[in-house]
Amino acid sequence: MSKKSRNKGEKPEMEADAVQMANEELRAKLTSIQIEFQQEKSKMDEIRGKDRVILALEKELGVQTGQTQKLLLQKEALDEQLVQVKEAERYHSSPKRELPPGIGDMAELMGVQDQHMDERDVRRFQLKIAELNSVIRKLEDRNTLLADERNELLKRSRETEVQLKPLVEKNKRMNKKNEDLLQSIQRMEEKIKNLTRENVEMKEKLSAQASLKRHTSLNDLSLTRDEQEIEFLRLQVLEQQHVIDDLSLKHVVETFFGFDEESVDSETLSETSCNTDRTDRAPATPEEDLEDTTTREEADLRFCQLTREYQALQRAYALLQEQVGGTLDAEREARTREQLQADLLRCQAKIEDLEKLLVEKGQDSKWVEEKQLLIRTNQDLLEKIYRLEMEESQLKNEMQDAKDQNELLEFRVLELEERERRSPAFNLQITTFPENNSSALQLFCHQEGVKDVNVSELMKKLDILGDNGNLRNEEQVAIIQAGTVLALCEKWLKQIEGTEAALTQKMLDLEREKDLFSRQKGYLEEELDYRKEALDQAYLKIQELEATLYNALQQEPGRRASEALSEGQREDLQAAVEKVRRQILRQSREFDSQVLRERMELLQQAQQVRGGWRAQGASCPLPSL
Repeated sequence: MSKKSRNKGEKPEMEADAVQMANEELRAKLTSIQIEFQQEKSKMDEIRGKDRVILALEKELGVQTGQTQKLLLQKEALDEQLVQVKEAERYHSSPKRELPPGIGDMAELMGVQDQHMDERDVRRFQLKIAELNSVIRKLEDRNTLLADERNELLKRSRETEVQLKPLVEKNKRMNKKNEDLLQSIQRMEEKIKNLTRENVEMKEKLSAQASLKRHTSLNDLSLTRDEQEIEFLRLQVLEQQHVIDDLSLKHVVETFFGFDEESVDSETLSETSCNTDRTDRAPATPEEDLEDTTTREEADLRFCQLTREYQALQRAYALLQEQVGGTLDAEREARTREQLQADLLRCQAKIEDLEKLLVEKGQDSKWVEEKQLLIRTNQDLLEKIYRLEMEESQLKNEMQDAKDQNELLEFRVLELEERERRSPAFNLQITTFPENNSSALQLFCHQEGVKDVNVSELMKKLDILGDNGNLRNEEQVAIIQAGTVLALCEKWLKQIEGTEAALTQKMLDLEREKDLFSRQKGYLEEELDYRKEALDQAYLKIQELEATLYNALQQEPGRRASEALSEGQREDLQAAVEKVRRQILRQSREFDSQVLRERMELLQQAQQVRGGWRAQGASCPLPSL
């Protein structure tokens, strides 16, 4: 007993270490993801800073362009002033009008002064224009440099955006997943609280029932045996309760944050349950005290060990579920929970009946062993029936799948036959045109019965006539157009040849596909026959097992057990069987609907492919000459 408990104690510790290592790996992954997120966030900040620099450069570029426009306007104004000065110089250099002699000297003096002033203005304007030209060149060079820098920064920003886009999407998905996991953790914590409350209530009820026993010193041997039976049933109740907790807490842990809080809660809960079980039982006599304490201590140790194993398995299952990414059906979970609760109530009723009978009879407990043996055999037979029913449903699903595939192939064959019947006779003859002797148009003329025309000589004559200068322009144009029309006709016939080859290839492909479908139909019919035979064999096995079950129930312990069962228990058993049947039928219907949806999708894809072929055939029709 100690070796078994030691081995069982080492297993959960190893599983707990493995789960803890996996938890640490997940936390390391989470920290690495957070570090990557911070790095990408810093990159995004750098990109935003570069965008701000680009905007500042664009503003500065706009200011510089405004300044260049102002300088250009000033240059134009100076050019206009220079033109006016030059016109004034020409005016002063022109022959002068006759003036009085006194006035001529004054005019000469004024002309000399004006000339000196104009020369100074011209020099000043030229210097200013040169300065403005140099400033304009500098601004243009700076403008080009800024534009190149802006284009380079825009290119780099686009590249960084393309690189960061998957990371940003990954970050969003991770945030959303974290929110969902936090919500699921909150929901599961509420469920855990409710289940722990129910567990405490059930343990209080069991402890209250255990305190109602009658203890005597005359029938110690029979009572110890009866107490072992009661203890065995109580352990069965606890195991079923653990199964209920397992089904309700299967997907509690779906996060990167580990299992520390749950392990603490579950361990404290198991310790409190062990302590309550130990403290609630009071011995009646000193002789029974020693035996009861030993058996109860062993039962308590076994219970604590089972709870630890259950917690480790729960953590490992949650970790595996998180890695696989599977989900549970809430409706199925609720049904199984109801069924297990019904089994729990039935076992509690059995415990109460046994305690009452032990109180009344005291010693006669042989029929209890017979009843337990019959219950075990009944459970084995029910498990066999369930396995065979599962195999039967699987075979039915496979047979339905084969039927659906057969119907789909028959529909496809009928469709191809109908298409072949409706389509016109497609006797295409590929005429290969020789490369050196004659052209495609020449061969077409021979096929039509026009054998006197030589297309190559006709083309040469048309070229000669087009070059003849004695003809009128209209005649030359008509001859040239006739030559081009003949060349286009020859090109068109070559295109028709390519279209004919493509269509014949498509027809050959369709014929091969039709043969392939017919062969596949034969294979599926053979497979359907094989599946039908397997289904018939499964039906025969089910009938044999039902017969063996009926014979087992007709035996004497079976009659006692059936008499011991009450009407409520029989109704519960029938309801449980009906639930299982409905569940199997629902699963088979869901599988059939899924197979039907897949077949419909395949049919739609085949129709789309056929529509594409029709569109290709319509896009390249045979022209009528």
